[in-house]
This record gives sequence, C-alpha cells and structure tokens, in this order.
Amino acid sequence: MTRVKRGTVKKRRHKKVLKEARGYRSSSSRTFKSAKQQMMKSMSYSYRDRKNNKRNFRRLWITRINAAARLNGLSYNEFINGLKKADVDINRKMLSEVAVSDPDAFRQLTDLAREKLS
Repeated sequence: MTRVKRGTVKKRRHKKVLKEARGYRSSSSRTFKSAKQQMMKSMSYSYRDRKNNKRNFRRLWITRINAAARLNGLSYNEFINGLKKADVDINRKMLSEVAVSDPDAFRQLTDLAREKLS
C-alpha cells in the first residue's frame, strides 16, 4: 500500500480549527492540539447555553409578570389561572412586554383574571 502524507489536507484542517479558535487565550488559539480541545469544549458550552438561555428568559418574564400582578393585587399563579379560565391565550413573553410597556392594559388583564377567579 502506498504512503499518504496528508500535506494539504492536514494544513487545511488545522487552519480551519485555528480560525475557529481565534480569540481564545494563550496556546488555545495558537497550537492545534489545545485549540481543538478548547473548540470542542466551547461548542459543548454553546449548545448547552442555547438551551439555558431559553430557561433564563422564561424566568425573567415570569418575574416581571409576578411583580406587575402583585402591584394589581394578584399573585402570579392566581393571575395565570384567571387568564386560563377566561380563555386568554397570550404567552409569557408578550405578557411581560405588556406589563413593562403598558401598565393600563395589564391592569385590564388582571381585572379580567380576578373576575374569572371569583
């Protein structure tokens, strides 16, 4: 079997990894071995954190809704329960936007929720 030296293929692969690793600290951006290891670790972090980002934003929206609902005399779970009973289908992202930007509209929603609870 003939010998394969992989000159251009190896160089192309190394360049691709080192280009991806630009901005990493110390040898992680300069040597192929540590750059590849760091790149694999970074990719796993980014995959994990794309999932965590969604969780964090949902927590933020719920916190904002809870604060606005308490200003209007309801707890978060009472407010959401009342909206479900009133057949109001609005997601938490939009509810938090309404709570922050338009308190009067949010007050109307809390009144509607309170009405359906009693």
